[in-house]
Amino acid sequence: MANVNDFDLFDLEEEDFDTILASDIAFSGNIKFAKPFMIRGTVSGSIDATSDLVVDTGAVVHAGISATKVLVRGEVVGDITARDMIFISSTGSVRGDILSKQVVLEPGSKFSGKCTMTTI
Repeated sequence: MANVNDFDLFDLEEEDFDTILASDIAFSGNIKFAKPFMIRGTVSGSIDATSDLVVDTGAVVHAGISATKVLVRGEVVGDITARDMIFISSTGSVRGDILSKQVVLEPGSKFSGKCTMTTI
């Protein structure tokens, strides 16, 4: 069983992220990145990563997401594929299908879609 303590995105501080999309920014298009990335604003389009993604509290993402680990504290509308883990916190909301080796839905989180747990 997955444990919050095993999920190293919770241990990252703001300064550990090379890039943070601020809460006052709305971005539309395709995002690709290779280092941990945090979204606090609004994104629509697609996200393709070889690293970890945090959708922070208050963020709104309308995009398909592919990343290594995904932590959702805000809102995601779109499918999520994570190579290692998807964690939806108590403040998080996902409307879309999710696919990962491990999936954690914290009490209070919202999820609507199909969940598939498999090796990718």
